Amino acid sequence: MEPGAKAKDNDRLWPVSEIDLHTLAEEKGDVDDFLTIYLTVNIRDDRPQIASRLKTMAKAMPHELEEAFSKTRIMAKSGLTAVPIKGERGRIIFASEQRAILQVYRLGVELEPLVVWDRSPFLLPLDRLRNDYQDYGLLLLDSQEARLFLIRSDFLQEKKKISIDLMNKHKKGGWSQMRYNRLRMGSIKSFLSQVIDDLQKWEDLSKAKGLVVAGPGEAKGQLVEMLPPDLKRLVLDVVSISMETSSGDLVRLGDEIVRGDRTMEKAMAEKLRESVLKGQLAAYGLDEVGEALKQGRVNYLLISKGFALPGMICKSCHHIHAKGERCPTCGGEMAALQLESLFEMAQHSGAKVVLAEDEFLESIGHVGALLRY
Repeated sequence: MEPGAKAKDNDRLWPVSEIDLHTLAEEKGDVDDFLTIYLTVNIRDDRPQIASRLKTMAKAMPHELEEAFSKTRIMAKSGLTAVPIKGERGRIIFASEQRAILQVYRLGVELEPLVVWDRSPFLLPLDRLRNDYQDYGLLLLDSQEARLFLIRSDFLQEKKKISIDLMNKHKKGGWSQMRYNRLRMGSIKSFLSQVIDDLQKWEDLSKAKGLVVAGPGEAKGQLVEMLPPDLKRLVLDVVSISMETSSGDLVRLGDEIVRGDRTMEKAMAEKLRESVLKGQLAAYGLDEVGEALKQGRVNYLLISKGFALPGMICKSCHHIHAKGERCPTCGGEMAALQLESLFEMAQHSGAKVVLAEDEFLESIGHVGALLRY
């Protein structure tokens, strides 16, 4: 790493939710001087492919950018060649020698290999990762033990373990079966109340997508019935599994539930449909949405998943038009519009991006927005 470079701690796994997209989006210059690299390690090794791509880019680089690219490429080499750490499956590198920035993020998820040289960090793949890998809680319990996990980008962290020894607590002796069962059920209820109390104190849960409740027997269902309304709303699913389930299988189970849950995405798409049909605060189509983004009026930007944008964007005033080499607004040079352009505008204005699969969104041009005013 070059002296003076602003570097992130690259010796640990980063949940994608911890990477500061807003600050990265602010790193926008007037010329191409920023290198972004996405790659997979351990599962497969993309590094030779990335190195080859960098050599090809160096040969094709315009003369005025050769020095900046060469120095940035040298700076990024340490992040590219670093030995993978335990649990690392993907890596993102942001580098700019001109701005003394080198940020290396080791992730627990696989990435598609990508190299981009641009005026700013290329963030759209990272935003898609944040949509796919949201933090969530997983509670594994039976009538005697509870284990609380936070799962962040396929990285499982155990936060707490609670247990009760029913056999020692209630020695049956000469008790009747009915009395023994009553005392046992009371102890289980007290144990579940303690688990609920810990859930209410767990700050990470309030920031997460929700909670998966899992385990054998009836205790998990009893706990869900006892939950107060604010916690019950966070429950994504209740599933039957063994207390001996491996950490890898816990993550796979949770991911299937969380990624299959499109509640927020569906709610935003439905709200857009209602707002458009009722003439409320909404915009749709590239021209309307682009203008609203430029004015900072967008609260939620909705884009159809997998949609490739047509149209052009002005390099000077960022006005969006259907076609043309020169901007009819300011006369500036036009460039092909990409999703990254809309994403950058959303980041700068504080708008949230929602990638949705929705027929109505597709019917109005694949792009819509819920407006602040």
